[in-house]
Amino acid sequence: MGGVTLRLDDLPLRDDLRGLVPYGAPQVPLPVALNVNENTHPVPEDVADDILDSIAQALREINRYPDREFTTLREGFADYLGHGLTREQIWAANGSNEVLQHVLQAFGGPGRRAFGFSPTYSMYPLLTRATGAEYVSGRRDSDYSLTVDSAVRQVEEADPDIIFLCAPNNPTGTPLPLEVIEAVYAHSRGIVVVDEAYQEFAPRDEPSALSLLPGRGRLVVSRTMSKAFAFAGARVGYLAADPAVIDALRLVRLPYHLSGLTQAAAVAALRHAPTMLGMVDEIVAQRDRISATLDALGYLPHETSTNFVLFSGVEDPAATWSALYERGVLIRDVGIPHSLRVTAGTEAESTAFLDALASV
Repeated sequence: MGGVTLRLDDLPLRDDLRGLVPYGAPQVPLPVALNVNENTHPVPEDVADDILDSIAQALREINRYPDREFTTLREGFADYLGHGLTREQIWAANGSNEVLQHVLQAFGGPGRRAFGFSPTYSMYPLLTRATGAEYVSGRRDSDYSLTVDSAVRQVEEADPDIIFLCAPNNPTGTPLPLEVIEAVYAHSRGIVVVDEAYQEFAPRDEPSALSLLPGRGRLVVSRTMSKAFAFAGARVGYLAADPAVIDALRLVRLPYHLSGLTQAAAVAALRHAPTMLGMVDEIVAQRDRISATLDALGYLPHETSTNFVLFSGVEDPAATWSALYERGVLIRDVGIPHSLRVTAGTEAESTAFLDALASV
């Protein structure tokens, strides 16, 4: 008992899952972990206290199923996003990955196709294939940007059922102009998902795709509390779309998929949105500092509107990653040739990374 008796290949696994590798970034207890784009700032103490009080109150009713429609939370997200949104246009789940999975379950599946512009978020193809659909990768320009002409041409050629537009893009940090989103929507027939996981780190005058929702019933704008809200461990993602899209997602969600504790914690955090978002300016300052220092060190930091920096000019990414690891700093090799990615952390964490890199 307890010994390994089977290999994965010995199991009657779905044929389309054979050979796939699970998503995963290294999780090691290094002093400076800047590899998964978390908000490394702790939740402010007064906010944490209010969240704890809300969770304690929810525990008193833990014997009962939670609100299946998570009504209060949806109202909170609608108020936070603005743009005249109502709770009927809001959906939420356990992290933005589950939100995207719901979209794929409702509008993808066997015989259908999803599309994204590579390099982009590595979970798009994994989620697509896990839900039985085909994933097709498009191409970005050499600077990882997208032009209207290139995007439209590739979308028309692929004719996908679901299109993923990461704005700003992960892992490159590249902004995405609204005119590209408008053009892709106009020249497609499927669901267009604009993944705005990092939108709070973009310049304040940079408009959100939320402004494009009126009159576009196939447009979906997804967000997360993991980044700007420092809520990665709570696992709360959400989206805004036409109420008909929300109805479609109800068909595939599991009953009571958001626990009462999750709902209570998220509602409490939203009550303190200005305080939680107060960390964003500091993170952006560290991001810009990292970019400037990388440039001074002879690397090529790419334009970014996120909480991380992708930098090229790395002769041997694996060796550089290992050298930083040995110095107690964990960053991310995202598989882009001669490039590495680092999350903008606190001032002390950013200094530790830059000092370690300078010593490599």
